[in-house]
Amino acid sequence: MKTFRPSLALAALGAAALALSPAVSAQTKPADTTPNKHMEIIHHPNYDKTVFMPFVPAIKIKSGKVLWLAGGTALPVYHDHPHKRDQLQKYMVNDLEQQVRQTMDGIKQTVEAAGGSMKDIVHLFIFRARPRMGDIGKASLVVNEYFKPYNHKPTTTNLAVLELGEPEQLVEIQAFAVID
Repeated sequence: MKTFRPSLALAALGAAALALSPAVSAQTKPADTTPNKHMEIIHHPNYDKTVFMPFVPAIKIKSGKVLWLAGGTALPVYHDHPHKRDQLQKYMVNDLEQQVRQTMDGIKQTVEAAGGSMKDIVHLFIFRARPRMGDIGKASLVVNEYFKPYNHKPTTTNLAVLELGEPEQLVEIQAFAVID
């Protein structure tokens, strides 16, 4: 199998995405786009590079420590249990993209607290409740924003489910990463 190696064109695309991304422009230093030394991106021989995919088919773990993250929701990482109605109504508005963004913000904070970054994420399990036509694309576009600055795509599993933990909850995302 061939290993993906970033080219100068991809590095330029990553730099352009970094400059244009509102979430990243607030950072004081540019994102590190060097490939994670613990992973090898796996692609099929002769895959069509003109097709946009928000994920890669496989990532081989070569070394490092596995970091399993708890399932994240639109609620802040630290929130009351049992859940309080006012918190649910404040954070779990009926907007899939907003809930995905808040969930990914929590995942980013947790990975960074462990000494990693979004380029260290190996896999995301994305669970969407009350699915509607087009939701998988909407969720994937938001998720992809968090990896563009790092020129990285994790593997993903994207599932539609009947319900999640709370009636207002539209998404839950679990991740794992490989870091030093």
